[in-house]
Amino acid sequence: MSVGDWLITMLILIIPIVNIVMLFVWGFGNSDPRRNYARASLIWMGICIIIGIIFYAIFFAIIVSSFNSY
Repeated sequence: MSVGDWLITMLILIIPIVNIVMLFVWGFGNSDPRRNYARASLIWMGICIIIGIIFYAIFFAIIVSSFNSY
């Protein structure tokens, strides 16, 4: 891929919703040079979502337990 192709790829990836759809298309589509990058990005997104859910669950549990202690 040329530098111009990567610039277009990055432009697509900064557009909300479109970026997720395109990562799935590139990651699970035909043989595309962006396949490994798209799969790695989706894995990192999944890891961040799981960490975020755990963080918010712990935070919510702390808030709820502080209200119950009174």
